[in-house]
Amino acid sequence: MSAPGRPDRTARFEPSVCPHDCTSVCALEVERLDAGTIGRVRGSERNSYTAGVICEKVARYAQRIHHPDRLTRPLRRVGPKGSGRFAPISWDDALDLVAERFERQASVHGSETVWPYYYAGTMGLVQRDGIHRLRHAMRYSRWKSTICVALADAGWLAGTGAKRGVDLREAAAHSDLIVIWGGNPVNTQVNVMTHAMAAKKRGATLAVVDPYRTGTAERADLHLALRPGTDGALACAVMHVLFAEGLADWDYLRAYTDAPEELAAHVAQRPPQWAAGITGLTVETIVGFARRYGRAAAPFIRCHHGFSRSRNGAANMHAVSCLPAVVGAWKKPGGGALYGQTALHRVDATLIEGLDLVDPSVRMLDQSRLGPILTGDRDALGDGPAVTAMLMQNTNPAMVCPELDKVHRGLAREDLFLCVHEQFLTETAAFADVVLPATMFLEHDDFYTASGHTVFQVARKVVEPPGECRENHWVICELARRLGARHPGFEMSAWELMDATLARSGLWDAATNHERGGQDLALPFERAHFLDGFAWPDRRFRFRPDWAAFGGRGAQMPALPDHFAVIDEATPDKPFRMITPPARTFLNSTFTETPGSRARERRPTALLNPLDCEALGIVEDALVTLGNERGEVVLHARPKPGQQRGVVVVEGIWPNRSFEAGVGINLLTSAEPGYPAGGAVFHDTAVWVRAGSGPAPAPDAIDPS
Repeated sequence: MSAPGRPDRTARFEPSVCPHDCTSVCALEVERLDAGTIGRVRGSERNSYTAGVICEKVARYAQRIHHPDRLTRPLRRVGPKGSGRFAPISWDDALDLVAERFERQASVHGSETVWPYYYAGTMGLVQRDGIHRLRHAMRYSRWKSTICVALADAGWLAGTGAKRGVDLREAAAHSDLIVIWGGNPVNTQVNVMTHAMAAKKRGATLAVVDPYRTGTAERADLHLALRPGTDGALACAVMHVLFAEGLADWDYLRAYTDAPEELAAHVAQRPPQWAAGITGLTVETIVGFARRYGRAAAPFIRCHHGFSRSRNGAANMHAVSCLPAVVGAWKKPGGGALYGQTALHRVDATLIEGLDLVDPSVRMLDQSRLGPILTGDRDALGDGPAVTAMLMQNTNPAMVCPELDKVHRGLAREDLFLCVHEQFLTETAAFADVVLPATMFLEHDDFYTASGHTVFQVARKVVEPPGECRENHWVICELARRLGARHPGFEMSAWELMDATLARSGLWDAATNHERGGQDLALPFERAHFLDGFAWPDRRFRFRPDWAAFGGRGAQMPALPDHFAVIDEATPDKPFRMITPPARTFLNSTFTETPGSRARERRPTALLNPLDCEALGIVEDALVTLGNERGEVVLHARPKPGQQRGVVVVEGIWPNRSFEAGVGINLLTSAEPGYPAGGAVFHDTAVWVRAGSGPAPAPDAIDPS
């Protein structure tokens, strides 16, 4: 067998698709050295959006797939929960045990006591979403997906009515102003930067709105470093200037929007001076940005997820999405906005997810509130029983979920039976009763939608998995057989399931898609720009959304775009606002195990304004403690110009053991749901900061103002 990365005469490149939680969903070419070994991974030119460019972490994928710590055998716990002490067990015995425990718990507590739990470790529809088919067939507790896109989706849909927008390839060719709002694609979506920098080279202006000086902001012509959670205020002040200075397109507004006169009167009361007090930006910065946006021939906004991960995140997203409508940018080539394109990927998921088996009377549990759910919070549990049995795939909540203290206490419950199907012995897997070894994306078949682009892609298995690793689909079908679950999807292979789904969806069959390098579902110009109307019955963009229709607390949200003041505000005893954006070479908890990523990121670090460091007596690489009512986290610190005083940034979700006190950053983040109907609020956390790791000082000693 050849060593990973060392090609031999038999090596060849095979097409594949990146499965990881990123909107780029890059087309790949993977060097196959032999039946079980890969070498180089590079971008493929067959997708004109990803265009041969991939991130450095996926380029090093041989480090991950051939990692010596990969799980390759089923395991059964033989030590205390969380100890990581396991003994090998056969697949049959492991699956029999899981099925027996699920049946036992359901017989005592009812079927809703079982909660299959998953997320985006793979974005393939078959391997990720098949867990729902088992859920619905067995009437296990349903799933409310909130940890990533719930708030951003609500905000975008509130105005446009559909999750689609202008193709970034078009913006790269025609826009004269590209605004990257609330994201850092240098770290998270390298292809966005490819197209943005192409536009910049052509002469377009690149602006970035983000609370700190990211790698993306460093490449921009203009960086607006506002306070976290204040994007709605900035958007309103921009609209104030657009209306006040005659930069609004009234012909477009009257033809395509619902309440333009009402909006103009409303933002007349939201001047730049008002927004400056909320955002921390100067009046001159706000006015200058507004004029640049309003005078651009074809301004384009790439709305990212980051600024929505706040209690007011949906309101922020909606306010920003109003800007192209005010200036009529949608009617111009290269103008408009994009948040996501998933509405174009018209996949009928009935066979994959068992949607024909859904019983709405079965309770729905919020994935972001795992900690409160597992520690018995009645508001989080609803009217159903305690959760006493779980199957987890594609996620590592012991690192990534809010309120980690509650998550860990819940996972450590002796009355909770936990089966984790994983690629590594993660911190979550360490709490499991049964651990099952999982395949990686190059070891199974699947297909992939994309949020950042319009191409729907199929990928075949490239290499055989090591040891006894099994794909998610196989595990779900084997459990279904033992549990007596019935559905056609359980009787198909992954490829057969794809073909049947594609036939129901009116899309190319899997082999054709694979051979042609994906099916591009891009819309013609008029539809992509909503020139045939927005996706509402009256075909108008909604400045006045029907927030109540989203459920939850929608009725409490502002009627028109505004600063929705529900965030975790800084206070004298918690004077800093903390955000936890992605690191460059980690992806949530994925890649935290690979040597290249660990070497690049080094260790968890708190980034602070240099004046805050000076005031607190913090020097470069010194230990600091961040804390709030949920606990304390100890890590190193570094001064970072380009962010306001009172803002602290911790990049990446690191393993808990990487922190000095052995607990990760999400100890401090809240599991409180965002408005209107839930969503994780990772970038909405007030904390105190002190040098070292001693007792907390008096409040007046830590005020950065």
